[in-house]
Amino acid sequence: MGKWKICCLVSAILVVIFVLVSVTLYFTLFKPKRPKIILQSVTLENIQLVFPDLKGNITLGLTVTVDNPNYGGFKYDNGTAYVHYGGNLVAEAPIGEDSISPRSKHNISTSVIIFADKLVVDSNFWSDFLRGAFNFTSSTSLHGKVKVFNIFKLKASSSSDCNISVFLLNQTTDSVCTYNIKL
Repeated sequence: MGKWKICCLVSAILVVIFVLVSVTLYFTLFKPKRPKIILQSVTLENIQLVFPDLKGNITLGLTVTVDNPNYGGFKYDNGTAYVHYGGNLVAEAPIGEDSISPRSKHNISTSVIIFADKLVVDSNFWSDFLRGAFNFTSSTSLHGKVKVFNIFKLKASSSSDCNISVFLLNQTTDSVCTYNIKL
């Protein structure tokens, strides 16, 4: 009978130690961390404008990096990047669903075609055109799940808002972004 008490006591102590170590690891090392969306580059791929009707388009190439700092994978759903000019939606770019390996970065590239006829309706268009620079804002968000060892699962969303300046004369761009992350 004494051996059973010792065996049960040792088993209970081992279970308590295992639970304490597991909880400690979850709240420290394996705690799901926020994925980050970083706008790496905005490039001016093409400008096609036809005068005097002012038809055509401007094609911007976007490269976004999703940084997954977790010890588990991040799988995100389909998303969309929106581009506004003067408060009006002028372009959308789809971002297909994908997954990112643990503790890695993943580049997402897409092209955004901005149609000139959507720009002309803004009252500041001609002054921006004569100045040789257009100021756009873009917003992107990704929603998904962070999984650690396929045991712990947490919903996550990450968004970015960017101010993008397109300079017509030298065909370059400049951008400044802010990021918001929710778990």
